[in-house]
Amino acid sequence: MSTDRQIYSIDNQRDAIRNYAKVMGYDIVATYEDPGRSGLSLVGRPGLQQLLEDVESRRADFETVVVYDVSRWGRFQNTDESATYEYRCQMAGVRIEFCAELFVNDGSIGSDVLKAIKRSMAAEYSRMLSNRVFAGQSRIVALGFSGGGPAGYGFRRLLVDGSGNPKAMLHRNERKGLASDRVILVPGPKEEVSTVRWMFNQFVTKGKTEAEIATALNARGLVTERGRPWTKACV
Repeated sequence: MSTDRQIYSIDNQRDAIRNYAKVMGYDIVATYEDPGRSGLSLVGRPGLQQLLEDVESRRADFETVVVYDVSRWGRFQNTDESATYEYRCQMAGVRIEFCAELFVNDGSIGSDVLKAIKRSMAAEYSRMLSNRVFAGQSRIVALGFSGGGPAGYGFRRLLVDGSGNPKAMLHRNERKGLASDRVILVPGPKEEVSTVRWMFNQFVTKGKTEAEIATALNARGLVTERGRPWTKACV
């Protein structure tokens, strides 16, 4: 299981799988979940990794794996990757069933064709979503708003409404509550702004390296926006 909006929520998937198991007369002996994962890769999916390990090591005390639908098995950009993991389960004597699909995953020609189409649709959905997110973020940045993430040393995050009117200064780990609101970066405390200008001058005018600047900042007792000592990477 993995998360998505509405119909793909973890709770909805659990309920659907539980109801399917009841109808089929299955006992649920183990649950494998990957909450909040995109499903684009096996990396970062400990639930699927553990399932494959249990199945191939013959530790699995079950013969059937029930998945909500084809896309929940994975949205792998190479559809053969999705097929590979299912094949590995089959070779270990464990079959895969999809409780929300309109076809039975029985290895028939019709089933295989529909499953291949569903895999391609799942992969394409991820590609389209990625492109839309990138386009949306690019537009936000082009309009002068923050694209997300921490402000960085010498800056602060200011919450503004859709018209650009200031609403509140955001502290660390605070986020906007309304989709129509935006965040812009504004100069931070004067001492931080002054330090940033000093760093720039040291690097550009005096030819100091990042490591040398970090050493000088630490010698002055200054810390980063996270309250940590300066390093070459921070500079």
